[in-house]
Amino acid sequence: MASTAQRHTVFLTPEEDDRVRKTLKSRLQKCEEFAGQPRMSGDSKSRLSQLIGASLMSDFSDMAGEEEEEGANKDAMSAFAVGQPYPPCTTSLRDLEPMKLSDLRLHTHHRGRVLSVKRNVAVLNLKATSWTVVEDALGETERLEILLHKSTHGQDILESGSTYKIKEPYFTFNDEGEPTLRVDHPSDIVVSSENHFDTDIPNPSTTEAEKTAKQYKEKGNAALKQKDLLQAHASYSQGLRVATVDGATKEDLAYDLYRNRAHVNLALERFDEAKADALRALLDREDQKELDSKAYYRAGSAAYGLGAYQEAKEYFEKQLMLMPGEKLAVSSLSRAEARLREQATGVYNFKKIKAGLSTACLGVDAASFTSNVKVGESGGRGRGLYSTRAIDEGEIVLCEKSFRVVWGHHREALTAMTYDGRDEKIRVIPAGLNKAIVEKLRDNPSQIQRVMDLYGDYRSAVGKQLVVTDESTPVIDTFQIHDIVARNAFGPGQASPRRGIDISSGSAGLWILAAYINHSCTPNAKKEFIGDLMVLRATRKIAVGEEISHSYDESTDHNSRATALMTTWGFQCTCALCIAQRADSPTVREKRRELESETHSFVQSHSPVGAKRITIVQARRLARAIGDTYDDERYNNLPRTALSEIQKWLPGDHSRF
Repeated sequence: MASTAQRHTVFLTPEEDDRVRKTLKSRLQKCEEFAGQPRMSGDSKSRLSQLIGASLMSDFSDMAGEEEEEGANKDAMSAFAVGQPYPPCTTSLRDLEPMKLSDLRLHTHHRGRVLSVKRNVAVLNLKATSWTVVEDALGETERLEILLHKSTHGQDILESGSTYKIKEPYFTFNDEGEPTLRVDHPSDIVVSSENHFDTDIPNPSTTEAEKTAKQYKEKGNAALKQKDLLQAHASYSQGLRVATVDGATKEDLAYDLYRNRAHVNLALERFDEAKADALRALLDREDQKELDSKAYYRAGSAAYGLGAYQEAKEYFEKQLMLMPGEKLAVSSLSRAEARLREQATGVYNFKKIKAGLSTACLGVDAASFTSNVKVGESGGRGRGLYSTRAIDEGEIVLCEKSFRVVWGHHREALTAMTYDGRDEKIRVIPAGLNKAIVEKLRDNPSQIQRVMDLYGDYRSAVGKQLVVTDESTPVIDTFQIHDIVARNAFGPGQASPRRGIDISSGSAGLWILAAYINHSCTPNAKKEFIGDLMVLRATRKIAVGEEISHSYDESTDHNSRATALMTTWGFQCTCALCIAQRADSPTVREKRRELESETHSFVQSHSPVGAKRITIVQARRLARAIGDTYDDERYNNLPRTALSEIQKWLPGDHSRF
């Protein structure tokens, strides 16, 4: 996570740290102890009682939460263990061998197998997990839970159907020590219900097929009117399965279904499929110009959503050729051209952008400007970002739109505590961002390679390649996303000043190109956020080919900064400033910390505007005292970071400090 300060910090007492560590570590130990042992057939009534009891407790908790005043502190945070990653299943259902619940073995990934179960009870939907009790064809029951990635577009996966096919099921223990079927990758569970289409579809050449397709279209239209986008998408998809065969359109009705589904996909931000559907809907007939105009508009809007502004421009131009002067096409073309200018020049109307921001709308309509930089190898530090031309102090190095941001005041925000079995460290992670990125990649698989190419400690067998099974589901390794987010995400700060401090939700986002920038305690660039637009400016002159750097952690205290760098990013900084600060004695460090604290209180309580002479003298005395904690020889040509706050307060030349 980047250095921008959040409005909350999590502090654990030694006792709390020990409790969290023991709880989460005990699961890993139990898994190792019982690995491979046969599943014990349990009492279905006791499992149902457990579900009912947990559901009641959840209801009471929700009622208590509703009674809290807005802005009240919330100290509940989800916690779970990580560090035992496993790849998702990449095999199609038809190539998996069926199994029963009685075949399960503890803490085992049943590779090459598929388990079919049904749900006859409710689903318990918690912050970081959903679980229920399922039954197989022989009447055996077991607990089934989905961890973290448990919903799609707000709809709980387990609640979206009643029968499940679990691909290569993982049977293990949860953090409470209970045996459970656990799903970490959304593509590992295939959900169906009576509302989903049957496998037997009427012959598309028959009258009955056309009638069925029309019924699906009407059902989709009704769902769309009710703003049930997922049901509308499912109905249009069912209709298309009837109206097409082997990819060849058999009925004109299919064109309507593609066009309608493109509209729904745009609303769901499934831009890949929206563009494909819109292009499939083109009739190329003189008497259907209006319908083709709609199709081009939807294709252009999808390309725009993917950041492909030149492609979007071309589609909007084709729309205008069919419908000259059409207002929506004209305005859309103008927007695409504006984005192309930003991409080419790096010139933005920041005043207008800032004026358009609000807590409800923090997504900036702007393009990324990236021509000043390129990715290259950074000796011993993986890859980095390098300048392609000389850049002056204060000049824009990079402007980048986020790939995805989850703001702390949004419903999807979720911060969780993890115990990583790989290094036995407890970390706080933006779990809500993990979920949002996985969902976006599942919706737009064309973006998978861009994200999966970023650094992460865990590299799965799937890697950055696009894998789509016969179920038409992109396969995303959620563990790889977890590690990528842990190493590359930024904290843009809280967006809602009216919101109270809530440790369970913080703002976090991913800026893909900026994620390549390496750390320096004496950086040559500094970032700021305007909504979800990151603006990176040079803090000094940058030469052609020089590596761009910014500070991952801006703590002036060496111990605090070194701990953050090692815990979050896994490295020890060996720059000249860190070497100089490590040589300071503990007494000097403590004295400097005390003076910084005194300085902070002074700056908070005294305005520099119209300050009296005695106040200025007091500020200068503080500055000199801090300056005296630095060894002139050792800190020659190095920043004396503890002075920064008081130097900003004091007018004039600060070199004497």
